[in-house]
Parts: sequence; structure tokens; C-alpha cells
Amino acid sequence: MTVVGVPREVKEGEHRVAITPDGVSELRAHDVTVVVERGAGADSSITDDDYRAAGAEVLDGTDDVWARADVVMKVKEPQPEEFARLRPGLVLFTYLHLAAYPVVADALLEQKVTGVAYETVQLEDAGLPLLAPMSEVAGRMATQIGAHFLEREYGGRGILLGGVPGVRPARVVVLGAGNVGWNAAWIAQGMEAEVTLLDKNLDRLRFVDQIHQGRIVTLASNRGTAARAVAEADLVVGAVLVPGGRAPVVVTDDMVRSMRPGSVIVDCAVDQGGCVETITETTHTDPVYEVHGVLHYGVGNIPAAVPHTSTYALTNATLPYALALATKGVRGAAASDPELAAGVNTVAGNVTNTAVAEALGRPAAELTETLAST
Repeated sequence: MTVVGVPREVKEGEHRVAITPDGVSELRAHDVTVVVERGAGADSSITDDDYRAAGAEVLDGTDDVWARADVVMKVKEPQPEEFARLRPGLVLFTYLHLAAYPVVADALLEQKVTGVAYETVQLEDAGLPLLAPMSEVAGRMATQIGAHFLEREYGGRGILLGGVPGVRPARVVVLGAGNVGWNAAWIAQGMEAEVTLLDKNLDRLRFVDQIHQGRIVTLASNRGTAARAVAEADLVVGAVLVPGGRAPVVVTDDMVRSMRPGSVIVDCAVDQGGCVETITETTHTDPVYEVHGVLHYGVGNIPAAVPHTSTYALTNATLPYALALATKGVRGAAASDPELAAGVNTVAGNVTNTAVAEALGRPAAELTETLAST
């Protein structure tokens, strides 16, 4: 019988947990054993008794959860303190972002772990079903985070995002019209800011324009339009994504230098390397720093600030895939589901996702052959 293990998250500021009690119940209904570390759901307002009532075993130690599990479900990539718990044959199902964290890739490859990444599970239409719910949370939060740090008390220019009658509202520029960007622009528009959304995909911009009927200004993205928009912005939200790969730099150092002092940048792409040249990853406890007089917010796990909402949204999306992995194994699940196959990043010391391999500068192994040899 397959055992799914759910340890407590250890990344700084990470308050989510990888599964809800309803998720446990669904796995148990298919004869999958679920072991959860004591207190793993506490920060998401889920108690150990909630898990027990759903049929999970609650274990005292982190090591016990990792050792018992055939499949470990997490939210964030393994941290250095967790590397020693990796072992050959283990299946790890979580956000990996290996392009941004090559040291994690090295650990998975060295220990011959089968790494299945939420962010590269991909639909036939190129949609990213396991990234979408957290992108929605991150996008909606990016605007309220920006509004917060635009306040003078927190280092900003002292601007109310929506202004008041007779006073111009803040200018918000969103780079990328995917799930993060669209949600960020939507919330900013709802707060009555002056919003400009940039993307290279004109069909995506048409969609946004139709939905919002011109209340969000859409611009075709290129270096010139980006430079002009960023220079005039009070708040810039970075929302550029390359599935499995490193985010391209869209905002250069010179563009940041052109912004007014006290402006704010929130780079939601930081967990893929960032789309702002001057961004580095920060934490919830120390989220901002200043470059050229501009506040930079670079927290790599924004949805962790609202863990109850995020945990339930994440489990809604991941559960069908977790069930497939637990009942069919990686080989069977990947063979029957091309979407899930795209999520398999590492197998037996090989990188099996082409985009991830390219980002890491490693050769890509053919997935079916690699799985067949294990």
C-alpha cells in the first residue's frame, strides 16, 4: 500500500501545508495511507484532530514522515536541512522551481529522487493547473502589498492607490498578463488605480480588454514600451513566466534608476529568478530593500501569508494528480496523463523536463525510457 507523507514546511515564512483533511479523506477512500507530521497544518488553521478524523496518521517526528513515505507531498522545494532526508526511489511532489534553485536540482539528482513539480504540470492548451491557484493568490496580494509599501510609514511615496476626487490615483504597471498579472491588474483596477498591463501575447491583451472594457490599459510589451511605463509607475508588478525556465529580465537596472524615489516593485517571478534585474529573494520577516531609491519586494512565497486560503486552493488543484501518483505510480500516472508527465522533472539522476534541463544547462533524458529503466 502506498504511503503519502506530509511534513511540516520549514522554509522561512512558509505557513501552508500540502494537503487538507478533505484531501486525506479522498486518498484514504482509495486505500492510500497518509501520514502527517504533528502540527503541519496549524498555521493553516487545520488541527491534528482534523487530520485524524479524516483518516491520517499523525506522527511526532519529521524524520518519521519522510522515512515512512513513498510519496512526499510538500508546498515548497526542499530546504538544505531536508536534503539528508532525500533517498533513491522517493517521489517528491511539490513546487520545485529548479531553474531558480539549482542546488535543489543537484540534491534531487544526487539522491536519485523522482521530482514531480507542480509548476510544470501542463495542459494541452499550455495552461498550468497547479500553478494557477497560487498565481491567483499572489497576483491579488501583489497589489495590496504594493499599496501597503506605497504608504510613507513603510518607505513609499505616500500615495493612496486609488487617490481621491481631485487627486490623481497611483499608476500601476503590471508586466505579464498571465494569471498573476491579470489578477494583480484586476485588483488594482478595482481599487481605482490607473492600471497599465503589458504582454507580448496580443490575444491575451484582447481578452483582458474585453473583460474590463478599457478600464485596464493594455500595451504590447517590448523594451521601449516597458521602459516608458516603468519610468512613470508608482507600483510595478513583475508577473512574467516561462514554464520550467528562468524568468527573462524585463526591467533593467537603468529602468529602475528611472523610477521616482519611493516607488515600489513587487516581483512575483522571483522564485523563477525574477524579471527585474535588481531583485533578490527576500522573506516575509524582512520583505523589502531599496535600490536607487525604489523599494523592492522579493518574497518568493507570497501566498504563504494567507495560508488557510492558499492551502485549500492548492489542494483543490493538486489532489487528482496526487491520487494518480499514489494509485498508479509515477510510470503509470505519466503514461496515462501527459499533463502529469510534463511535471516530472527528475528521475534516477536525470533531468526529464526539457525546459528545466535547458535552464540548468544539463542534457534532457527521455522520460518514458528513463522511467522504464528504473
